Amino acid sequence: MADGAGSEEMIARIDALIAEEHELRGRATGKGLSERDRARLRSLEEQLDQCWDLLRRRRARAEFGEDPDTEEPRPVSEVESYQQ
Repeated sequence: MADGAGSEEMIARIDALIAEEHELRGRATGKGLSERDRARLRSLEEQLDQCWDLLRRRRARAEFGEDPDTEEPRPVSEVESYQQ
């Protein structure tokens, strides 16, 4: 796949976002999260939606012999609640 390095970087970013999301969700059990932490969790969810969408579109471009680097993240409103 021509998109190897870009995909690896994207997967590393997704992994880091997921780790932070899990950490926040773990802290939420019991006493809950502060408003700041809830806002951060929403931001993480939005970023993950964008990353998954971009990764899938980049992989599709590479699969069909197109340049995956031409793909850009779409706005959160377009990828909101993306199903992983």
